[in-house]
Amino acid sequence: MNVLVLNCGSSSLKYQLLEMDTEKLLCKGLCERIGIDGILKHSAGEKNIEAQLPMPNHEAAVKFVMEALVDKAHGVLASMADISAVGHRVVHGGEQFSDSVVVTGEVEKAIEDCCELAPLHNPPNLIGIRACKKIMPGVPQVAVFDTAFHAAMPEKAYLYAVPYEMYETHKIRKYGFHGTSHKYVSMAAAEMLGKPYNKVKTVTCHLGNGASICAVDGGRSVDTTMGLTPLEGLAMGTRSGDIDPAVIPFIMQKENLSAHEAVDILNKKSGMLGVSGVSSDFRDLSAAEEKGNERAKAALDLFCYRVAKYVGSYAAAMNGLDAVVFTAGVGENHSGVRERVCRYLGFLGLDIDDEKNGQRGQAMDISKDGAKVRALVIPTNEELVIARDTKEALA
Repeated sequence: MNVLVLNCGSSSLKYQLLEMDTEKLLCKGLCERIGIDGILKHSAGEKNIEAQLPMPNHEAAVKFVMEALVDKAHGVLASMADISAVGHRVVHGGEQFSDSVVVTGEVEKAIEDCCELAPLHNPPNLIGIRACKKIMPGVPQVAVFDTAFHAAMPEKAYLYAVPYEMYETHKIRKYGFHGTSHKYVSMAAAEMLGKPYNKVKTVTCHLGNGASICAVDGGRSVDTTMGLTPLEGLAMGTRSGDIDPAVIPFIMQKENLSAHEAVDILNKKSGMLGVSGVSSDFRDLSAAEEKGNERAKAALDLFCYRVAKYVGSYAAAMNGLDAVVFTAGVGENHSGVRERVCRYLGFLGLDIDDEKNGQRGQAMDISKDGAKVRALVIPTNEELVIARDTKEALA
């Protein structure tokens, strides 16, 4: 069974093709600058191509992906008929979806209804689904939701302390995101620890330009940092994360901003970029800190402090902790961030080995021998989760 995994952004399309009997990655690629000029990057084993192609829309991009998959020189399939199903990343499923589902007209409508909750993500996700339906009629399409893993959260974790009618009428509550990543690394952590998944308490830290933390107790997400939207929680590359809600009307008044403009600042001009004035990229921040830039240091200190605070609070929420997992671009590759976070958490029993922590690019336990709580680095694989869910939805 060959599953094509698609992740459609506003001007990009990431893809992977996996053979699911062995879970072997056959090829992967990226379409960039959709709607501008179009670039296709395709990799199949040792074969790598990059081409400028006209991509006025996502439908054109999907067509070029299909052509790359069956190309005689660098393709991996004899024909498009060899694609068994397509798994689509969909960011927001609201309360309608607690699991991955085969796409029907009703599912499409429900995804569209969630666009107001994820206006930057759900529309392109939906465009990708509709493009594939048009190009590959009859091939099953499966929607895999970022929010689904968090559907198990208890009411005490997802409710906001606003008038209950706002939840009933407008579904204002915490949903959480990065669900496929948190699911994958928490399962991998249980395997690394040699324990049953339903017996392990982990705090998974998906730390990238977008960042979130999740408390996973016995294979269930019981709390997570992102909320109604991905703006809540940690300070991120350009997102503010948690702030006093009164900041919004205050800056609207002081800066003469509309509500939309104020939220735009909190999403795109805040976080590491806003505090440092240097960059949203942690590599740039580290380089600036080494040169004595105090604002870059302040940004990194703020980030690591808040990660540690959430880890501690989630250990309390689960009444115990077996492991802290670091994943995604920063979590997997930035040893300095991991060290700074773990420095706060010795009281929980974390104690990392500096030499192990200096390694990168692989799954590893970076703890010292005898540490009560393990610190793990696990590269995430959201595409594999999407492919697995797609296969399961069609079983």
